[in-house]
Amino acid sequence: MYLQIGKESFIKAENILGVFDLDNTTVNKATREYLNFAQKENAVETVSFDLPKSFIVCVEKEKRKIYISSLNTSTIYKRLEK
Repeated sequence: MYLQIGKESFIKAENILGVFDLDNTTVNKATREYLNFAQKENAVETVSFDLPKSFIVCVEKEKRKIYISSLNTSTIYKRLEK
C-alpha cells in the first residue's frame, strides 16, 4: 500500500519506521542532532513547501530516508488505517 505524504509524494507504507511530530520531538537535542546528521547525509527530503508539521522515517533499499511533511501525524495515521 502506498501512502500520500504530500501533494505529489507517495511512499510504501511497509517502509515506514516511525512518524513524528516536529513541534514535540525537536525540543529534544538528540532529535535535532539526528535530523541534522541525516540532512548532511542527504537523507532528508521535504515533500511540501507549506509549514512542516511532521517527519517520517523510512528504510528504502536498506538506506534511511526522512521525509518532512506538512501533514499532521494524526492525518498520516488516519491514512495508514484505510
